[in-house]
Amino acid sequence: MPLEPALTVPPHPTLREATAVWARIGLLSFGGPAGQIALMHRELVEERRWISESRFLHALNFCMLLPGPEAQQLATYVGWLLHGTRGGVIAGTLFVLPGFCVILALSIAYALLHEAHWLESLFFGLKAAVLAIVIDAVLRVAKRTLKNKMLVGLAALAFVALFAGNVPFPLVVIGAGVFGYFGARARPDIFAAGAHRAAEPDLPSVIGDGDAGPRPGVLSTVRTIAIWSLLWAAPLLLIVPMAGLNNTFAALWLFFSQMAVVTFGGAYAVLAYVAQQAVQQFGWLNPGEMIDGLALAETTPGPLVLVLNFVGFLAAFRASSGLDPLLAGVLGATLTAWVTFVPCFLWIFLGAPHIERLRSNKALSGALTAITAAVVGVILNLAIWFGLHVLFGTVGTFNAGPFVVAWPEWPTLNLAALALSLVATLCLFRLKLGVPLTLSICGGIGLALSLLPSAGAS
Repeated sequence: MPLEPALTVPPHPTLREATAVWARIGLLSFGGPAGQIALMHRELVEERRWISESRFLHALNFCMLLPGPEAQQLATYVGWLLHGTRGGVIAGTLFVLPGFCVILALSIAYALLHEAHWLESLFFGLKAAVLAIVIDAVLRVAKRTLKNKMLVGLAALAFVALFAGNVPFPLVVIGAGVFGYFGARARPDIFAAGAHRAAEPDLPSVIGDGDAGPRPGVLSTVRTIAIWSLLWAAPLLLIVPMAGLNNTFAALWLFFSQMAVVTFGGAYAVLAYVAQQAVQQFGWLNPGEMIDGLALAETTPGPLVLVLNFVGFLAAFRASSGLDPLLAGVLGATLTAWVTFVPCFLWIFLGAPHIERLRSNKALSGALTAITAAVVGVILNLAIWFGLHVLFGTVGTFNAGPFVVAWPEWPTLNLAALALSLVATLCLFRLKLGVPLTLSICGGIGLALSLLPSAGAS
């Protein structure tokens, strides 16, 4: 019986090739962090082998520690590994740009017509398909990460802490990291970063375990801080001389800059606070509109924090400050996106080179290994949250003053969503049709169902 030919390292992608792939990922990145991470894993690790399994998980561990959307930061990190700062900027921008354009268009339609239910109908099938993608993410990451009982226990503990204990996300990550740091000293065979590789070695990849990313010196680090901090502050430096600090645009910059620093755990961890401040303190929108914005953001590609752009649009649209309302709204949404995502580039370009150097430190690698296990619990928590939303039409409980969305006492199963999710599971797992075709099929079915007199996408 002839032996299968050994795999070789694939050729390093050109910047043009990588740009096309990042654009594809940005267009297909539905489903929140779990679905987005699954999509990147499939595209970058399994199909193209641009980055190895261990390096992908290492990058994910670091991004989970940062404030802001971890999936967008993960794309930026991998883009940086492949093509330096230019590659990171392209990857991070293209991950966000399609979703921003969609949410901006929907915000305009919402403000003018105050009616966006047609979008929920159009994307009803997509949301059901994404549920299958999220389940795929849990299975894939768990299979490659949980290589012993200790790591399985850490994943289970993280899930229980988040799902039932309402433990803040940063505490879960920090606790796992501390446990892994000291555990690696006592039992390096369990917590060493290479523990999972011994059972399943990395395939030859463009960015493998032995490859080091760019290593900037002190001057380069200072330059990185200066450039990205200036870019972060640039809108405020334009707003204040023209209109002062007592205007909606300055308030948007200050408020969402604060969010960029404290949004550990992704959008889910901060939405209640944003809703409370936007509704109660600033009066930018009412509770029902905040819920509508969240629904719209969930049907678009890109990070869920794009709902903040909806808030920024409505705030500026209504204040206008002497500008045409639509122009003011577009500027408000763009400003919100700028101060939300520019800091993400700063965190990656500042921290990633140093994290790359520490990969050989066994204690720190043990901490990241434990965090990787906890990430499985995090993704499972997100998968259940998303599944409840898709199948039962609920998004959990946010308690922020007047903004309260409670679990229904007797949730009603949406049979159409369940059927579409089963179709998506069949397409993805059994028929191996791939993510784009699965999304297309389910999106088309969802749109057709919404046109029936007795069907709905709620």
